[in-house]
Amino acid sequence: MSLASALARRAVLAGLLLMPAGWAVAGESRPFTPQALAAAKASGKPVLIEVTASWCYICAAQKPVIASLSQKPDFAAMQVLVVDFDSQKDALRALGAQRQSTLIVFRGDKETGRSVGVTNPAAIEALLRTAL
Repeated sequence: MSLASALARRAVLAGLLLMPAGWAVAGESRPFTPQALAAAKASGKPVLIEVTASWCYICAAQKPVIASLSQKPDFAAMQVLVVDFDSQKDALRALGAQRQSTLIVFRGDKETGRSVGVTNPAAIEALLRTAL
């Protein structure tokens, strides 16, 4: 790694550390915690929970679709929380998620939609729109 890229990386990381708690850049996701979900629901903003696994090819296909959609103005306020299928079994039980590649959307306390194994961009966009 060059000195310039190392310094740039350090500057980005330092900036992330200075962000207020609970704040995320549009299009970025945060790890799921019960506290993060409670705060996201309380905000009244749309919330996407992405249940994913590093070995899941469907999850890998969903990621660029979600990243692309999150850059659209309609979804700029959407908060994305990521649940690791392999290590967050309590979260899976609490959410009623039985498989990786599950997408769950909320608006406030209300779940507005859920899908499992969907990779079609139009279908994922339609799911996310249920929370707007």
